[in-house]
Amino acid sequence: MAAPVIHVEGLVKEYRRPRRVEGLLGGLRTLLTRQYVTKRAVDGVSFALAEGELVGYLGPNGAGKSTTIKMLTGILRPTAGSVRVAGLVPWRERERHARNIGVVFGQRTQLWWDLPLRDSLELIGRLYGVEPPRHRATTARFTELLGLGPFLDTPVRQLSLGQRMRGDLAAAMLPEPRILFLDEPTIGLDVVAKERIREFIVTRNREDGTTIVLTTHDLDDVERLCRRIVLIDGGRVLYDGDVARLKERYAPHRRLVVHLADGAAWRGVEVPGVGRDDGAEDGPGAVTLRFDPARTQVAEVIAAVLAGHEVTDLSLVEPGLESVVHRIYASREAA
Repeated sequence: MAAPVIHVEGLVKEYRRPRRVEGLLGGLRTLLTRQYVTKRAVDGVSFALAEGELVGYLGPNGAGKSTTIKMLTGILRPTAGSVRVAGLVPWRERERHARNIGVVFGQRTQLWWDLPLRDSLELIGRLYGVEPPRHRATTARFTELLGLGPFLDTPVRQLSLGQRMRGDLAAAMLPEPRILFLDEPTIGLDVVAKERIREFIVTRNREDGTTIVLTTHDLDDVERLCRRIVLIDGGRVLYDGDVARLKERYAPHRRLVVHLADGAAWRGVEVPGVGRDDGAEDGPGAVTLRFDPARTQVAEVIAAVLAGHEVTDLSLVEPGLESVVHRIYASREAA
């Protein structure tokens, strides 16, 4: 079995700050004090990624996502634990490591602010030693995939957020890295820009075998792109596995929305384990049923509904990833 391209074991990152002293001279005493408060941003995170995986790394604000990414990219040095990315320790072998990875931070740009996008891409190609013929071919391919043509000659400072993000993604992938880290790549983007970026990510992963780690608060991105997620909170891993298995574990029930014909009354169904969903906001002539597909087959529920009612439409509602993740975090806050 091939070694994982990313291997993280017992990763810890702590920050120390002086303990704040209250009172009239509190600021001076805080400055001079030798007492510190330790904040653990990442607390024993472990996971491994195989070559070519596309993984969502998820968590609420302050969960430790960006801190983990910064350690994986070599920006930060961990307090404890070990990390190997493509066989390298990121913070020890930064120059070699940088040639293996591409990074996009949604709130920062690696493009030159006053230069046209075309010139920024040219400079990045030269920094990484990309041969001119290969650079031209790659730029042309990414220009088509990301729709960069209309603004290639526009200074970066004049680009919209969506245009700049597409340019940043092209810049990160120009050296054709083995691994791509994406930290909130679709934040604040419109629907069209998001779709362009999603298609690009899927294509690079499928055609080039690029290993991609995606952190985002937009769970539509994750549901569209990722088969596996690593879910963290408080710096610790809560879940690591398939999206489908997460839904089965935390949201086992499905909903069937029944639209009755005009004037038809709801008379119920005699199927064990099937009941009306009192939490659903049913419109006129609609009824929502709730059941566990592991115990009751969908076909059985539909057959019972059709046998006793005149129906104009039926729709099966799968639980969304967003509602599942929110439910997990809400249960932890209540605990």
